Amino acid sequence: MRHKFLPVLALGSLAFLCGVPPWPAFGQQIDLSSTRVIDLTHPFDKDTVYWPTSPSGFELKPLHKGLTAGGFYYSAYSYCAPEHGGTHLDAPVHFAEGVWSNSDIPVERFIGPAIVIDVSDKAKENRDYVLSVEDVTNFESKHGRIAPGAIVLLRTGWGARWPDRLAYLGDDKPGDASDLHFPSYGPEAVSFLIRERRVSMIGVDTASIDPGTSQDFPVHRLAAANNVAGLENLANLEELPPVGATIIALPMKISGGSGGPVRAIALAPK
Repeated sequence: MRHKFLPVLALGSLAFLCGVPPWPAFGQQIDLSSTRVIDLTHPFDKDTVYWPTSPSGFELKPLHKGLTAGGFYYSAYSYCAPEHGGTHLDAPVHFAEGVWSNSDIPVERFIGPAIVIDVSDKAKENRDYVLSVEDVTNFESKHGRIAPGAIVLLRTGWGARWPDRLAYLGDDKPGDASDLHFPSYGPEAVSFLIRERRVSMIGVDTASIDPGTSQDFPVHRLAAANNVAGLENLANLEELPPVGATIIALPMKISGGSGGPVRAIALAPK
């Protein structure tokens, strides 16, 4: 019986005999039969939540939609949007000088083991809750030490409020970010994650890696100074296990940009 891998093996042998490297072994194949692919991205549309001081939101305009002169269907659109809105990346240069812009971030930083810290119960009791060092160490006592290179995702439960601006941001006054209320990271916890655990990126299911009440954004400034990017407005974090998933969060590669839209997914065991 002919083996289904024989053609590949034969090509590899031929390459070897010709003095060129054989095809690589595909040792990192993903078994989709035992893997859940989870979309962590809110759709971009007219309801997408942007920071209250943003001068505009997401706009999609048709360039052509319908039959062409040749008789076949064709559609194309132009879009316009600020960098920071919807599910998006905060590059370090968003809050610091001389650090990575969007296009400078090494691509491997966008893929890594997902660590999901759940503070949704605490956030129900306190909409201004911030992650503490104790929350992190309590997580580690149950799930093990956070390894260097991990991508830490904070689950607050706020994703369920999307896209209701008042419920999600705590205030819906246009142009005013002075009275926002939503949970996020605390600076002491982020300092611990960056300096003691050497995480590569942090993310959250709210509008900011700083809590809504913040006016000076210490978490942004701390992360930026250490070339740690942030992911904001993530979706469906409740579908991820505390450990064991892999996140892939690839932003639009905007040269010199301070952020950009992200299509984030996670691979988790079924």
